[in-house]
Amino acid sequence: MSAEPVTIDAVDYHTAGEPFRIVSRGLPAIAGDTVAERRAIALGAGGTATAPRPGPLDDIRRLLTREPRGHSGMYGGFVVPADDNEAHLGVLFWHKDGYSTACGHGTIALGAWAVDSGLVAAPADGPARVRIDVPSGRVTATVHRRAGRTTAVTFRNVPTGVAARKIPITTSRGLVHVDIAHSGACYASVSAAALGLAVEPALLPELTAIGREIRAALGDEPATRHPDDPRLSGVYGVILYEELPDTATGPRQRNVTVFADGQIDRSPCGSGTSARLALLADSGRIGPHEELRHESVIGTVFTGRIAGEHPAGVITEVTGTAHRTGEHRFVLEADDRLGTGFLL
Repeated sequence: MSAEPVTIDAVDYHTAGEPFRIVSRGLPAIAGDTVAERRAIALGAGGTATAPRPGPLDDIRRLLTREPRGHSGMYGGFVVPADDNEAHLGVLFWHKDGYSTACGHGTIALGAWAVDSGLVAAPADGPARVRIDVPSGRVTATVHRRAGRTTAVTFRNVPTGVAARKIPITTSRGLVHVDIAHSGACYASVSAAALGLAVEPALLPELTAIGREIRAALGDEPATRHPDDPRLSGVYGVILYEELPDTATGPRQRNVTVFADGQIDRSPCGSGTSARLALLADSGRIGPHEELRHESVIGTVFTGRIAGEHPAGVITEVTGTAHRTGEHRFVLEADDRLGTGFLL
């Protein structure tokens, strides 16, 4: 990196336990006219979503996701200009392996941050809407307020479509059937019970390993290709889900989402919840006045519902909570031999 000290300011949130590090100051200039273009430029010529080419922006991503300033489960976003003046902000989502096209838990955190920081005006009581441009399109975070505090955030996702049902995949744990849905990113859903597993913290090594195996097995699957935008193609996350008894308002499931190169989502996964909603609606398991109680591997909860129909599938809304955990000024001194850090 630069011979001069590098300073990056960030605000950290967690959404249902999953971290989200928001960076709005200290970034280099990021070329591109839209958020999608900026992501493509950030990846670099010949780079991929999980293997971007090195550059000044990617140096910062690595600095914030690697030890000693981060960790392998860190997630975050670079705040960038919106595509036009109809949105409040844009964001490039990132994790330890690269840049993603969608992030529901990050959208929830960004909505809370935009209101909490005063970027978007909000009433003391009632909702405030924050429009955010992400690489997969425009999403809206409705920030719920009571007595001057943010109590929850509901994000309305880009349209979610079911691409395929019951794709047979041979794994080290036997034959399983996989469902594919596109919800800003491509998700594969698999029953944990069909693999002889349960969604429990003690089984995370096995869940992570089979998630990576399934993702690799779907590398050439046509259903993982986005019908309209090739930049959104390829399996981003594998959702290993477990059926739980229904609630009075609809279905209840627990899941763990294994994404990128074996990362674990501590939250129920926001965009993944959209994918689950579309699949449940497709199978008649959820109706227009019901909601999904979606639990994570650590017991935190999102609720989701079908908000409408769309030619590309369904419109989904997912509600969760986000809490600020810290404000940071990260420094990389010129003589720090560890540079942008390391991963163990």
